[in-house]
Amino acid sequence: NSLSVSVSLCLSLSLSLSFSLSLSLSLSVSVDDLLVITAATEETEGFNRFMRTAREFNYTVKVLGLGEEWRGGDVAKTVGGGQKVRWLKKEMQKYKDKEKTIVLFVDSYDVILAGGPEELLWKFSRFKHRVVFSAEGFCWPDQKLAPKYPPVHSGKRYLNSGGFIGYAPDIYEIVQQWKHRDNDDDQLFYTLIYLDREQRTKFNMTLDHKSRIFQNLNGAVEEVVLKFEKSRVRARNVAYDTLPVVIHGNGPTKLQLNYLGNYVPTAWTYENGCGICDDDLLLLEGDDDEMPLVHIAVFIEQTTPFMEEFLERLATMNYPQSRIRLFIHNNVVYHEQHVERFWNRHRSLFSDIRIVGPEENLQHDQARTMAVEACRSDPSCDYYFSIDSDVALSNADTLRILIEENKSVIAPMLSRHGKLWSNFWGALSPEGFYSRSEDYIDIVQAKRLGVWNVPYITQVYLIRGDVLRSRLAGVSLFQQEGADPDMIFCRAIRDQGVFMFVSNRDEFGRLVSTSNYNTSRLHPDMWQIFDNPMDWREKYVHENYSKIFEDAEDVVEQPCPDVYWFPAFSDRMCDELVETMEDFGEWSGGKHKDERLAGGYENVPTVDIHMNQIQFEKEWLKFLKDYIVPVTEKLYPGYYPKANAVMNFVVRYRPDEQPSLRPHHDSSTFTINIALNSKGKDYQGGGCRFVRYNCTVESPRKGWSFMHPGRLTHFHEGLPTTQGTRYIMVSFVDP
Repeated sequence: NSLSVSVSLCLSLSLSLSFSLSLSLSLSVSVDDLLVITAATEETEGFNRFMRTAREFNYTVKVLGLGEEWRGGDVAKTVGGGQKVRWLKKEMQKYKDKEKTIVLFVDSYDVILAGGPEELLWKFSRFKHRVVFSAEGFCWPDQKLAPKYPPVHSGKRYLNSGGFIGYAPDIYEIVQQWKHRDNDDDQLFYTLIYLDREQRTKFNMTLDHKSRIFQNLNGAVEEVVLKFEKSRVRARNVAYDTLPVVIHGNGPTKLQLNYLGNYVPTAWTYENGCGICDDDLLLLEGDDDEMPLVHIAVFIEQTTPFMEEFLERLATMNYPQSRIRLFIHNNVVYHEQHVERFWNRHRSLFSDIRIVGPEENLQHDQARTMAVEACRSDPSCDYYFSIDSDVALSNADTLRILIEENKSVIAPMLSRHGKLWSNFWGALSPEGFYSRSEDYIDIVQAKRLGVWNVPYITQVYLIRGDVLRSRLAGVSLFQQEGADPDMIFCRAIRDQGVFMFVSNRDEFGRLVSTSNYNTSRLHPDMWQIFDNPMDWREKYVHENYSKIFEDAEDVVEQPCPDVYWFPAFSDRMCDELVETMEDFGEWSGGKHKDERLAGGYENVPTVDIHMNQIQFEKEWLKFLKDYIVPVTEKLYPGYYPKANAVMNFVVRYRPDEQPSLRPHHDSSTFTINIALNSKGKDYQGGGCRFVRYNCTVESPRKGWSFMHPGRLTHFHEGLPTTQGTRYIMVSFVDP
């Protein structure tokens, strides 16, 4: 009963004391008899991940080869790896007489551990063999040996040498047979011993056909899923209903291992994401001159909305400008004006800045290479931060946060507002292109929070300078004929065994859509309310608009019965709308070219330009729906606007043109009237008088909107403008 209870607890991932007790009773061995051996010449990120999982489960690991030169060949592309056997052969001399010692040998760069020593030893005991090798579905490296393998009714048939477990004397005798070169193939060596029936019998060898201990991912990716439970995540082989302890991303499956490594072996919850996120955090402390030196590279490769705001964020980052070296590549003539204005405003902030304009005809990949080489060749460059112009980093602490994550390469997770389009991929297809991972949507929508190992990042990322000068030294990161720089970059990073991460533990900002940007307009950002609604709101909606719904004092006023006054437009929106109308210039003078608008709707013709004349009608109706309707429903309870409007126009009042407007009713259920410039500064006079209530509003505020009923009750007139020019935006809603 005790043993069966232990099995149940093992499969449910809750290993208990009773499990350990049953293990010791059935095996007569303890965890102290387990020896874990791996091989690695350098501490790569894959090696560190393996060691982290070993620490998580309280394994003690002996590492062979650290600091030595690797002479075992390029095993990712061809045969090799014999050097590992030579190291193991020497190490096993110490244990040849240790009858109780059980040796687990595994690779490290592409392996993670998913269960503890008790579980491992219990599963090994169930085999009732002295030596167990992992198994896979491919006969490597010699396909001609396939017929010589013992038949298997169910499971993987062929030996894989990336992991095996057995009693020390048997492992010792096996590896003592190695008399080959370092670059000869280790898997072929073990395969020939296993296929020799006499030796297979002598050492009582078998293969882990159903991945009870060892899970090789090559050819088996579809068999492995993540099993989520309340406090843990476990990789499960659904083909054989097993929970492997050692997961090996052999062959081309290292990216799948990286995905599993985001969850295995640590606890995961919706609150803290992957449990490996908080290791080795780097806390930034000290004076400004002690902060890391960062080379920031800005790339403007296409016409981009909200460019002025993008550049301003460079000057408002919460990071000392004295520790920033700034490089800007602008390949767009239209944006020269924005870069020049930025430079004139902020040149004193940055001690070192280089701007490369479109006149230098520097290609995209060449510019990125130039920028990264500046950091790579500068020993004082601690970090390289690359950012494209379609990145809106609204979090001023982004750079600090990324540095403190202490990763070789990391990006802040960004997506387009309300879309699944982001700056990372969760997986790759076999051809190396986009593939959606199981958790991609949850990460983008922040339902799972953490720092995630991913195969592709773009648009904004941070690279440690020492990594550029070591593991990435001499590597062409962007230039290769016939391929996009971002694809080249990510592949080069992966090929060097450097992990890329994306963090969604903080809110960093968003991506800006550039697809429908028409720079032939005077102020093209005004038309971005559909494609980039958050950026549009930040630029064009009054900063106090949201306070309307917080019932803040002095945000909504009622100067006359049922007449409300509230903030609507920013100063920037007011100015750009006026400038757009004056640039268009076809003021009606009371005679509309569109006779449909003149007949039946506009009772008192004005000097105006309608929104449909400047092709802004649908954008205006979107503004009404998103920003005016919620205010209407709050201030006029029980009325639910449809936000229909065919009369949307800017009116111009001048003493010598049309100074006022006679009393009239509006052809609307309700009307909004937004002041577009300032009384006293831009004009004198003006205002609105509601005749029935004998109530006058004479000092409208720029960007604030009146809202009042249209028909029947609110008969009103426009008071004379006595000096200057007054502009108002008028909309007759739900006529």
